[in-house]
Amino acid sequence: MNKFILAVGLLSLAGTAFAAGKPCEELKAEIAAKLDAKGVSGYSLEIVDKGTAADGKVVGTCEGGAKEIVYKR
Repeated sequence: MNKFILAVGLLSLAGTAFAAGKPCEELKAEIAAKLDAKGVSGYSLEIVDKGTAADGKVVGTCEGGAKEIVYKR
C-alpha cells in the first residue's frame, strides 16, 4: 500500500511539471529538427509572447502557454 501511495505522489508531481510546459528553447530546437528532417529550408522560428504572432504561423506554445513559437518563411 505504501508503494502505491508513493507512486501516486510521484506521478502527481510529474504531472504538474509536465503541465508547466517545456522551456521555449528546447521546444524550438525540437521543431527545428523536425523541419530540417523533412528538408524544409529558408524558414525562421521566433519565440514571442502569446497573441503577438502577426505575420507567421504558431507552431508551438511553451512556458505554460505564456509564449508561442512562430514559423515564418
